[in-house]
Amino acid sequence: MNRTPKLPVSPYLALIGGVCAVSTGAIFARLADAPALVVAAYRVGLACLILLPVAFWKARSELKTLKPGDFWMALASGFFLALHFAAWISSLDYTSVANSVVLVNTNPLWVGLLAPLIAKEKIGRATMVGIAASVAGGFIIGLDDAAQGGRAVFGDVLALAGGICAACYLLIGRRLRRKLSLLAYIMVCYGSAALILWGVVWLLDLPVTGFNPKTVKAFWAMALIPQLIGHTSANWALRHFSAALVAVSLLGEPLGSTILAYLIFDEGLTWTKAIGGAVILGAVYVAASGEKPEAAKRPSDRFPFKNKGQRIPVA
Repeated sequence: MNRTPKLPVSPYLALIGGVCAVSTGAIFARLADAPALVVAAYRVGLACLILLPVAFWKARSELKTLKPGDFWMALASGFFLALHFAAWISSLDYTSVANSVVLVNTNPLWVGLLAPLIAKEKIGRATMVGIAASVAGGFIIGLDDAAQGGRAVFGDVLALAGGICAACYLLIGRRLRRKLSLLAYIMVCYGSAALILWGVVWLLDLPVTGFNPKTVKAFWAMALIPQLIGHTSANWALRHFSAALVAVSLLGEPLGSTILAYLIFDEGLTWTKAIGGAVILGAVYVAASGEKPEAAKRPSDRFPFKNKGQRIPVA
């Protein structure tokens, strides 16, 4: 009698923890007194430094035997992750935290449109309803910036571009996570994103040293909490859920970021934003109720990284 392997961590719990962690990203970005691209480069670069010895120890053999196609797809995922961070963190200089996180998280809409092409998977009816409702909730929250003029609108456009790039990052990740272990995937993905961002920082001759202690602490906090805990939890969940459901679940981020921005920066918490947040939470519930997690079929998919890396056969 075949038994479904028991997951070491509930995918639902991983998503909830990931959403809570990524909700801090906009706050730490605001606290960092540095150019947006430098903030993004430090966020992913420091995360890679922490991952490197773990990847060398447990996923070295898998990384050495990556198929060229998988390697280039992981690089593409890192490219879109780099663009996502560059656009989104830059948007925080022009628009509010609430609007930035909401618009960057319109990615469920783009995931729904692109999933059949990139991830080769159909979107269920409940998830489609969740996508529509989540995007509607995002635009309800975004109404507050419409009256603030061109500067806020430019920030909103940057955040929206970041959302499209995030969708591509999630979809490529969903496709690769069917074949690669979590550690191998995030090492190549985060590593390529870091190289791209640091390359741009170098080309633009942006300052990379001399920051105050608060900014340095913000850099490390971004690497540890929203990147290593938040994004890695979402990437682990991609093995068990569709990219659409993970994207919709991440729409819980604006609610957490808005509350934190209200407490830390005293940014207005209006009824419009409260209504939009309620719509988003309802959308997450609807999408999650229509999808069950896939069973873990590979021992290297345990979380955290328990098995030494080995090449994983395609199911």
